[in-house]
Amino acid sequence: MKKFFLGSLMALMTFFISCEKAPPPPVAYGPVPSERQMNWQEMEYYAFIHFSMNTFTDIEWGYGDKDPALFNPTELDTRQWARVIKEAGMKGVIVTAKHHDGFCLWPSEYTDYSVKNSPWKNGKGDLLKELSQACKEYGLKFGVYLSPWDRNHPDYGKPEYITYFRNQLKELLTNYGDVFEVWFDGANGGSGYYGGANENRSVDRKTYYDWENTYKIVRELQPNAMLFSDAGPDTRWCGTEEGWVGETNWSTLNRDEVWPGFPDYQELRYGHEDGTHWVPAEVDVSIRPGWFYHQSEDHKVKTLPEMLDIYYNSVGRNATLLLNFPVDPRGLIHETDVERVMELAKSLEADFKENLAKRAQVTASQVRGNAKKYNADNLTDGDKDTYWATDDAVTNATVTLDFGEPTEFNRFLVQEYIPLGQRVQEFSVEALIDGSWKELAKATTIGYKRILRLPTVKATKLRVHIKQAKACPVISNIEVYRAPKVYAKPDITRNKQGMVTIESADKELELYYTTDGTRPDVNSIRFEAPFELLGKANVKAIAIDPISGKKSPVSSENFDVARKKWQLVNIDDENAQSVLDGLEMTSWGQSSEKMPIDLVIDLGEDLKLKGFKYLPDQHRWSSGIIFDYEFYTSSNGNNWELQSKGEFSNIKNSPIWQTKNFKSVKARYIKLRALRNTEGNNKAGYAELTVITE
Repeated sequence: MKKFFLGSLMALMTFFISCEKAPPPPVAYGPVPSERQMNWQEMEYYAFIHFSMNTFTDIEWGYGDKDPALFNPTELDTRQWARVIKEAGMKGVIVTAKHHDGFCLWPSEYTDYSVKNSPWKNGKGDLLKELSQACKEYGLKFGVYLSPWDRNHPDYGKPEYITYFRNQLKELLTNYGDVFEVWFDGANGGSGYYGGANENRSVDRKTYYDWENTYKIVRELQPNAMLFSDAGPDTRWCGTEEGWVGETNWSTLNRDEVWPGFPDYQELRYGHEDGTHWVPAEVDVSIRPGWFYHQSEDHKVKTLPEMLDIYYNSVGRNATLLLNFPVDPRGLIHETDVERVMELAKSLEADFKENLAKRAQVTASQVRGNAKKYNADNLTDGDKDTYWATDDAVTNATVTLDFGEPTEFNRFLVQEYIPLGQRVQEFSVEALIDGSWKELAKATTIGYKRILRLPTVKATKLRVHIKQAKACPVISNIEVYRAPKVYAKPDITRNKQGMVTIESADKELELYYTTDGTRPDVNSIRFEAPFELLGKANVKAIAIDPISGKKSPVSSENFDVARKKWQLVNIDDENAQSVLDGLEMTSWGQSSEKMPIDLVIDLGEDLKLKGFKYLPDQHRWSSGIIFDYEFYTSSNGNNWELQSKGEFSNIKNSPIWQTKNFKSVKARYIKLRALRNTEGNNKAGYAELTVITE
């Protein structure tokens, strides 16, 4: 009995001694996220809905002067929105309850400029109520966008408007259940209707809205709601609407130096390394060029490779992704948009199908106090609340994953334990290939989540080297994947000099092509570098996996005579060369006091022509789209013969390549005359202009 007692006492003493020696957890470094911010960050990916009066007037920013009777969707189905968003893997939706024109999607008590005066549901509809109910049905979180700027309200710019704005905010926060995010745009002040004044109004963006007291309303009515603006205070704009945030992306910001409408918005792409507050970035981007639906953009829905880039450059760079759907006039997410976002969901599911890190044995160069609590095994245990950490003095360390056998991978995911702050400043990823270490990638910040797309390698080990950190690294998760290749159609372009370039969305695929219109395969010419092609040709290309033999769809481009010798006549603007550069996304425009406007080109030689092709400006804010035209030819640049005249039918709604044929004629000079454009002003815009030869 005495022996048993002594043994138990010794064990108990050993336990207490070991407890005394166990190191404390690292102290939080710098600003850290609130519980509200952590819950939001873990959503990662959610939807934006832009749908309002602008949908029916075919513009992006309304002036607030349109008749509410124009708002009349024929098939509005918020359950379709919720179903698509849920099936696409998103966790919530934010809807434009009121955009800059002031039109309200709910029957606001404080204005007549709302759905209550529209024919939709005989003025009895409440879109926010329908959407919030659909979100509950599909397990989605619900958020609202309320524009601080109101181009309809007569009091905008006066103190009285702030009361109106806050009354509407209270309606949104009390009548539709839980709200996970409140979105305040940075656009403030400018021309508008303003109750019939039709004038320009400006406000002091720093002081006019008295943001501190406006935010208090949200905190009181929806304490769990995130507040978005350029300055947060909970999440910030990413400084671009193109679908990316900086490769270096700190979740911290000197918040008191930023405000909605902040002019140095480029800083928001990267955050502030020495930031005083935790204000992580949100990447907002539309699946189309515009935020609202325009039929003219039906052919401009982002491709799968573009969508993948957006995901990896947002969620993969320590931000959340807010992907916009411009709901069409029927009241539905357009079929093309649905198809594309489902392609993205399928692709991401394949990219992250099997976490290879779970197979690996994990070790670290140093563990905090040599304690099991902070061991490297925590990196692959699937528990977000455990982490690997080093001693406080150690800010340069490595973690090694041993797969036990050669293993193929090309994706690397790492997460810091951000409840203790964002620390890592620089790291690299290396692979042990055939007995030698090879660096695969190097990067800067990690934060909540960083995903690197690596070259596909077969390695027995992977090593993460934390090279520099503001304090001891605290890493909660590492994942490794073998993502499949992306088999999208290759892009084929030819520049003014006649050089043809072929590009694949996946750089690990081999490219093959033909120039005679036949279907390419592995026996065709392999594309290694741009090649010269001056004459007419039908170039077809295919991307092929050299290992599996799997192929992409075939892409095809019909080229006419190269524009190497072509010169614009009497135009000194260097930007005008965009008309001849072979790139559809570059453009140039002319303006004049009145129409017509001529564009004259010297072809540099006599050619036998039988038609021409015109591509209008393809940008979001396209300008000078020619509608009525005349096309002339000349042998000397002085005497002109009219070969074709008429209109580019439906070009406003479908601004794609316009082809016009005419009787064969020999000429050296061509002239496209713009008689009228789709906007009714005195501008002519061009993305590309070329000819059709015999």
